[in-house]
Amino acid sequence: MKIKRVTPHSVSYPEPNDSNNTRYLTFCRIEAEDGTVGWGEAISQFPDSTRATARIIEAMGEAIVGADPMENVAIWRRLHEGSWWYGYRGGPASFAISAIDIALWDLKGKLLGQPVVNLIGGAYRERLPAIASTHAFDESLEVEAEKHGRYVRSDGYRGVKVGMGKRGKAHLGYEIARDVEFVRLLREAIGPDALLIMDRGQSLVWTRAEAIRRTNAFEEYGLYWIEEPMEPTDIAGFQSLRSQVKCMIGTGEREWNARGFAEVISSGVADVIGCDPGRAEGITGSLKVIELVEAADIWFNAHAWSSAVVSAASLALSASTPRCLLFELKPIENPMQHELVDEPFSQTDGWISVPRRPGLGVEVKESVLEKYRFD
Repeated sequence: MKIKRVTPHSVSYPEPNDSNNTRYLTFCRIEAEDGTVGWGEAISQFPDSTRATARIIEAMGEAIVGADPMENVAIWRRLHEGSWWYGYRGGPASFAISAIDIALWDLKGKLLGQPVVNLIGGAYRERLPAIASTHAFDESLEVEAEKHGRYVRSDGYRGVKVGMGKRGKAHLGYEIARDVEFVRLLREAIGPDALLIMDRGQSLVWTRAEAIRRTNAFEEYGLYWIEEPMEPTDIAGFQSLRSQVKCMIGTGEREWNARGFAEVISSGVADVIGCDPGRAEGITGSLKVIELVEAADIWFNAHAWSSAVVSAASLALSASTPRCLLFELKPIENPMQHELVDEPFSQTDGWISVPRRPGLGVEVKESVLEKYRFD
């Protein structure tokens, strides 16, 4: 069996979990000679990077047409090595490789009649604890705390992760006293046993002193971990924070490949490594990150905050390792999770099961990609 066609599909869509902010993704459709189709995705995120990613997928696609999809890891290596001049340490080349690689794993699984989790070594577990991962955007802290409380009390999620510095009127991440008051209200709303994670977000920067003050104050309310509290290059800042807090520290969301993750892990500043297969060179690249995480005895966390395609890849990866604590789901229905596929991912009583159908276990509706098409 040979690869017949490689096609990018870019979309823009309103994300209800982010105050209806427009988000961008680049999908990759790989068709085999017999008509079997595999789907991949890159979290290309912005208009310019999305356009660039689509063009690179087209060029890389021309290079792999006629190749055997069973040799997907060898294809990954060729693309990785061939993009050195324009993708060293990351960028749109890594987005393109991510989308192509995920699509190849999906295609391979479908051709073999096997789920991706089996192809990467098998599931260490069949289900994962699920938390609601979203943003606060209402001006009222009480309204936001109660909303997140319902995710736990009514919907059954095992906890919540809240991103700060986002659009909307919540204004979290800017005033320490306001942030601490929100976390206090949030703990009351979700109860004493639910997991609570706070994420600085990427649209604001804290000083080291601010990061320490916030984290220490959040810890009074049972903070599980603080995510991305410093800029990824501020290793000294992470080390300063590490020496003065008790909760776990998560980072890695903006790394592109195993080399970058290895540098973060070797610094010893992180307890939880956030990895997105839609950025970190796909399933193949993420497996290399998991090897590093396991060797360091820290934790792997999939940053699966895009479409059902990356969620499926992330579930397979998360289930394959004992070093995964939980899985994040967007609690508000949204186009790229609930319109895109016939059977959207969901949790039951705080647990989400690993896909067991061939490939990624999802079938993409091309009509939805056309509906949200971005050129």
